[in-house]
Amino acid sequence: MKIYTKKGDSGKTGLIGGTRVPKNAIRIDAYGTVDELNSFLGLVRDQEIDTKYKTQLIEIQDRLFTIGSSLASDPERSNMKIPDLKESDIEGLENWMDEMDEELPEMRFFVLPGGHSAVSFCHVSRCVCRRAERITVELNEKEFVAPLVLSYINRLSDYLFVLGRKISHDLGAEEQAWHPRMD
Repeated sequence: MKIYTKKGDSGKTGLIGGTRVPKNAIRIDAYGTVDELNSFLGLVRDQEIDTKYKTQLIEIQDRLFTIGSSLASDPERSNMKIPDLKESDIEGLENWMDEMDEELPEMRFFVLPGGHSAVSFCHVSRCVCRRAERITVELNEKEFVAPLVLSYINRLSDYLFVLGRKISHDLGAEEQAWHPRMD
């Protein structure tokens, strides 16, 4: 099978189910942004971080492929069986956050992204996740999006924030507090 089909040369692409849509359609933007997020999570995983977090990130990347499949499907025409998210996937993110939070100092200020490249990649990933969420919410206003997709993406951005703090803590990197200028 060749990687190129030439079918997209006219600016259209196919959804699961066969529907052809413009490459700038919001559904394409949604799953393209999820794919971008997945790539950034690969960068996080490639850092010198605890193996436990690398294992969690692999599971999250797998779920993002599941989300991508859901978003790439024409909700009206696709009969193809695709993987599903489960409520337990969201609970897993929550449990991981709770576990990390137990070892972190209480947050008393907003944190400026940075301090170590691994932490910065977490924050970039969090921002891309928030963008994926905004696009998916907009898509949901026009077309069907599975509710667990929205919940998972929302919770994932929280997880990435906590992971960034935890990695900062583990590496002994300083969390830089944001002190708003009020004069």
